[in-house]
Amino acid sequence: MPLVPMTAFTEDVKLHKYAVGQFNLNNLEFTQAITEAAMEEKSPVIFGVSEGALKYMGLDYTVAIAKTAAERAGVPVALHLDHGSNFDIVMKCIRAGFSSVMFDGSHHSFEDNLRLTKQVVEAAHAVGVSVEGELGTIGGVEDDLSVDEEDATLANPEEAIRFWEETKVDYLAIAVGTAHGMYKGVPKIRYDIIEKVASNIGAPIVLHGGSGVPDEAIVESIRLGVGKINVNTESQVACTETVRKVLAAKPNEIDPRKYLGPARDAIKEVVKGKMRLFGSSNRA
Repeated sequence: MPLVPMTAFTEDVKLHKYAVGQFNLNNLEFTQAITEAAMEEKSPVIFGVSEGALKYMGLDYTVAIAKTAAERAGVPVALHLDHGSNFDIVMKCIRAGFSSVMFDGSHHSFEDNLRLTKQVVEAAHAVGVSVEGELGTIGGVEDDLSVDEEDATLANPEEAIRFWEETKVDYLAIAVGTAHGMYKGVPKIRYDIIEKVASNIGAPIVLHGGSGVPDEAIVESIRLGVGKINVNTESQVACTETVRKVLAAKPNEIDPRKYLGPARDAIKEVVKGKMRLFGSSNRA
């Protein structure tokens, strides 16, 4: 199948109360693992690509690999720019073939975020590309994104509702207590914010920082209106731990296929588990 915008999932997500996972592409092995998981689980999936990953893989390679994977998958696949920091990078990704983009204007004032996001939505919707916006600041470290815990701010529900009404973003990420990376303790998710915003807007809520969030918290967040959940760190941990395990057992191994192959399998198992938890298995 060709790449699809995230709006391809929206109606079914809202009707059947599940979430589609965004799993980040870091290299070919991650792409293969995520694709195989989606095929085996018969699940729609979102390929997330950060600006750091684009620098590492190259925009042209990334799009070519993603398109090949989507054709092979036979399930709906969106190629989504994660945390696009400015209008220029968003436009580059759209022109290159991304089917969805996130403009992260959360580091701007509310009014500037609103204005800039509206510009992105107007340009993206004109060519059938879906848009995710963000309100509030999500803490933690992931890729090139770093926010100190004390600088993280929860989304204001009234502002979030107004933000959606004026921008009409297709998915809305709101800061509700999760963080990028792995947690040192148990995250305190503000379900009241999720419920109030989700019940007053027409777009699914996005939960960033899904790695390490307890299963029961995921299930409750989905029940209240979360329709997209981002996972990257858990996949990276599984990959790295597997590589270390293989090389510890075989310190003289020099063939990267001998340790990246098992790492790819480990990533796939993480993704499959998340798809089952999110309720997206057998929804393709």
